[in-house]
Amino acid sequence: MCKKNWYYTYDIVTFKASKMSLKVGREFKPSETRRIVKNVVIISLAFMVHFTAYSGAANLQSSINAEEGLGMSSLAAVYAGLILSNIFLPTAVIKWLGTKWAISLSFVTYMPFIAAQLWPSFYTMIPAGLCVGLGGGPLWCAKCSYLTVVSEVHSKLSNIKAEALLTRFLGLFFMIFQFEQVWGNLISSLVLSSGDNHAAVTAINATMIPEICGANFLPSADAAEALQRQPYEKIQLLSGIYLAFMVTAALIVAIGVDSMKRYDTGRAIKVMGGVEMLMATLKLLVEPKQIMLITIMVFIGLEQAFFGADFTVSFVSCAVGTGTVGYVMLAFGIADAIGCFVTGYIAKITGRIPLVCAATVLNMGLVATILLWKPQANMSYVMYIIAVLWGLCDSVWIVQINAFFGIIFPGREEAAFSNFRLWESVGYIIAYVISSHLRTSSKAYLLGITMLVGVFLYFIVEFQVKKEREEKETKEPENDLDNEASLLEYEKDL
Repeated sequence: MCKKNWYYTYDIVTFKASKMSLKVGREFKPSETRRIVKNVVIISLAFMVHFTAYSGAANLQSSINAEEGLGMSSLAAVYAGLILSNIFLPTAVIKWLGTKWAISLSFVTYMPFIAAQLWPSFYTMIPAGLCVGLGGGPLWCAKCSYLTVVSEVHSKLSNIKAEALLTRFLGLFFMIFQFEQVWGNLISSLVLSSGDNHAAVTAINATMIPEICGANFLPSADAAEALQRQPYEKIQLLSGIYLAFMVTAALIVAIGVDSMKRYDTGRAIKVMGGVEMLMATLKLLVEPKQIMLITIMVFIGLEQAFFGADFTVSFVSCAVGTGTVGYVMLAFGIADAIGCFVTGYIAKITGRIPLVCAATVLNMGLVATILLWKPQANMSYVMYIIAVLWGLCDSVWIVQINAFFGIIFPGREEAAFSNFRLWESVGYIIAYVISSHLRTSSKAYLLGITMLVGVFLYFIVEFQVKKEREEKETKEPENDLDNEASLLEYEKDL
């Protein structure tokens, strides 16, 4: 899904090639460029394999661990850990382990979450979720650091600008990485729906589906009736497959990727430490523009969590069955990935504001549909339509709001995107914490109100930035005229 695209923008600004001076201590043959590309492809494949497992398991939490909100609480723990991890851990872990081994060993921190599916309880799932969050920060930053350094080495060999190469490598990475949603959801649905698994379909009588499922669904009251517990052998098989994927990903990096020592001689890179990043983030937090954008950042976390958790359990699992969740999320992921690619080109023609307006109207229409539509057992195609349209909306929110942050805080991008991730994670945590305690209708109203308020404040900031830019452009010609007049007076004096 495109929700990882914030990393694309965050990676570029956090480890800019312009902040790095690299002295290559050895002479490389021209063929070294192919070896560099090989390393980039291997890292990309490893991330795809690893997150095939994690995303597949995470998308099922609201359905297979619905009792007492266990699944949602574990995902809230992931994002709580990620907030701390992104601020404090990356620099220390990368310095201690090195970039390659930081990636490989960070993959290992995700494995307890998969293993905990075999013995789901608050004592196993919450610590496992925190472990995932704590490993996430070093993982993504180490990946970015590796790509940044090899792009600089490639630049010295190919005479292509390092920033252009970094953009290409990140584009290649995310092109491969996006397939994790496809394979992860496909595996989960194939495993759960295979054989004679009655738990893969809803337990609710067809006549009662419109009454219980949809906007009326309350997880704490209805989950026990609507969601059958999956057979232990199915969870065991799924966990075994996902753990095998994660182990494979760690080995791919450990065996197939060259150490940074090959390229890292004399490397000096300016990366904010934990305390420095925290202070910069807090300093930016009190600025008026940042304050007005908090609501839309929280909304982005809310809308992604709402679809991945609340929609899937209250509409898909309840009305059709848990075995269909993966297929619906697969449709969402493909639409999201396509939207991320297409909206970038559309924005060049239309600008950002028309796209945000279109996403707002469409997303409000989807919220209204969720509130008004009564799901039926034979109308699963509507869920796929909603999934595709929601994915397209999500691609606009992620790409365009991320891009806006890079524009309005020039020179302070690290703190800006740290704030973005902070408040987006807050949105996730809020969604997961309230998921079990409110009806889907209440959460949909909250989502709609947050979106409207967030977009309204976003437009205020947009027009402020536009006004400031116009004033700056007006002043520049005036300054040029003043300089010309001064020059004429000087010439007369001569």
